Amino acid sequence: MSAQQPGFDPATPNPARVYDYWLGGKDNFAADREVAENLAGIDPKAATRARESRQFLIRAVQYLAGQGIRQFLDLGAGLPTRANVHELAQRSCPGARVLYVDNDPVVISHARALLAGDPNTTIVQADLRDPADILSRQQTRDLIDLTQPVAVLLVAVLHFIPGDEDAFKIISQLRKAAAAGSYLVMTNATAGDTDPQTVRAGLEIYNRSGGSMTPRRFDQVSAFFEGLELVPPGVVHVTQWVPGQQADPDLRRVGSLCGVGRKPG
Repeated sequence: MSAQQPGFDPATPNPARVYDYWLGGKDNFAADREVAENLAGIDPKAATRARESRQFLIRAVQYLAGQGIRQFLDLGAGLPTRANVHELAQRSCPGARVLYVDNDPVVISHARALLAGDPNTTIVQADLRDPADILSRQQTRDLIDLTQPVAVLLVAVLHFIPGDEDAFKIISQLRKAAAAGSYLVMTNATAGDTDPQTVRAGLEIYNRSGGSMTPRRFDQVSAFFEGLELVPPGVVHVTQWVPGQQADPDLRRVGSLCGVGRKPG
């Protein structure tokens, strides 16, 4: 990784590297660790919440592979860490194809090194806010057949889209492009019943990492699955999502809400 790499500045904190630090990764710098530790001063369970979100992703990918999904589109993939989507999917389904998308040049650099030699997995540098561009890329068309079911993963990324209208637009375009039988997997940060002043203080610190996080309520996250068939237990806290089991959503808990929805037809 070169200091001349476009967009890379180790002195500027980065959301993907903060997340990497919480997950126990090594691809982070002092500025990222400072933000992470400052947030831990407000929310001592911040690292635990990051790991909880990752465990949900693992369960969801394993479930989808068991449902016969052989294509995965991971948007806002973040830095490579243990239990990557392609490793999980290909363990269950050898030959499963995975396209990672991220706009961070550091993520792109690391992922390309990790994925070298894997013909069924690649990464493209693109902006989540422009799904049409992502879907029209030659790399996307070479790897993902949108006439067949695909799992679209939006894990720990949609809360970086501040406006609900913009987030709905992204999901709508992805849902329209995906074939019947495709799945949407998503999480979004939620503040639960945390004191609003504490939430504001945490967001101010987090926003210094270059992100702009928007926690959402249960009803807002549920609305993103409109027109899809929710896989039980529906929209719940990430720790509660076990496929096929019932659970009442814990709306008081800080962390992330999640869901998995299937496009009917």
